[in-house]
Amino acid sequence: MILTLNQETLPLYKEQEVILLRNRIKEYAVKIGMGLVNQTKLITAASELMRNMLKYAAGGSVKVEAVSKGRETGIRLVFTDKGPGIPDIALAMKDGYSTGKSLGVGLPGTRRLVSEFDIKSKPGEGTVVTVIKWKNG
Repeated sequence: MILTLNQETLPLYKEQEVILLRNRIKEYAVKIGMGLVNQTKLITAASELMRNMLKYAAGGSVKVEAVSKGRETGIRLVFTDKGPGIPDIALAMKDGYSTGKSLGVGLPGTRRLVSEFDIKSKPGEGTVVTVIKWKNG
């Protein structure tokens, strides 16, 4: 069972807010003693998800949480938007697939950077992406 130790939800509707959110995520990671490599992986994953949310859904919100499971601590991020949704999640999770003019490494690359990755989406209703990066994983 995962316990939430600390949390806050932050809006994300402007490009400038990406930097503020990255800094906030770093503060949470430093507070639990996460190493620099794992901090970098988490912040890189968060940046990709934030930019996707701005590009495809015109923004949303990010819940930042310090969590624990047994002796392990980590950071959970929940990205929620009310955008167009993702019609085919399996396709969106394939390396090389892109609906924009990009390399198509966003979602699959993000999944590789974090410890746990979950995505739920309904066309016309929006998307929720939850990631966890454990301190030692």
